[in-house]
Amino acid sequence: MTRCCEVLERLRGKTLVTAESLTGGGIGAALTAVPGSSSVYKGGVISYTNWVKHTVLRVPEEILDRYGAVSAQTAAAMASGARSLLQADAAVSVTGLAGPGGDEFGNPVGTVFIGYEDGCKAKVIACYFTGSREEIRQKTIEAALKLILEENPEQRNP
Repeated sequence: MTRCCEVLERLRGKTLVTAESLTGGGIGAALTAVPGSSSVYKGGVISYTNWVKHTVLRVPEEILDRYGAVSAQTAAAMASGARSLLQADAAVSVTGLAGPGGDEFGNPVGTVFIGYEDGCKAKVIACYFTGSREEIRQKTIEAALKLILEENPEQRNP
């Protein structure tokens, strides 16, 4: 909860949205557990299937076919799509494999891509987590919150 409070404080005056696959809304749930979070967090899209990724978030079919749902390209497109769809200042996206198995592109369980986009920059990081399905999901949530903080450094007062 501490990291969520820090994210909401750091983004005060801006809006944030999420596009979540493997976490199934866990980032949004963590943020909305904080009273007053609606001043920053607008909502999100749980895009657990490629159909939702493509139809709702506008991830191009070419990306899904060529790179797969678990890819840097998909994470970037998910963040961009969520930010546009929900008209927010910033978006974070997560896509990956929490188990029980890998995917047809050779990604093993624990492979996660986290995307971030705001009006000035876009970034995707790759993570390779170990642990149970729930541990991978929790590590993904923490890593996504950490990325938001890294991309929004504290403002220094002169």
